[in-house]
Amino acid sequence: MTTSDSAVRFSEWLLKYREALLETDRGKISERVEEAEGAIFERLQALSDAQDGHAERQAIQDAIRALRVIKRDRLNFPDWESGSRGA
Repeated sequence: MTTSDSAVRFSEWLLKYREALLETDRGKISERVEEAEGAIFERLQALSDAQDGHAERQAIQDAIRALRVIKRDRLNFPDWESGSRGA
């Protein structure tokens, strides 16, 4: 894969992620988040055997955290990180 190919794939999940971040229609937020998560999952699969891509993996982790906040704050998902652990 060339650097150009990698940038295109990076931009695919990043575009879906940005669409989720910028969505203002409450009825469409869930759909946008699902699309972003799907694109991120596909990209992580493609990166699984790659030796490089550290910066992109870090960006993906940041995006996953932000999507979790959207789900919690805008879609009323439970905050599974704040509950008691190991009970």
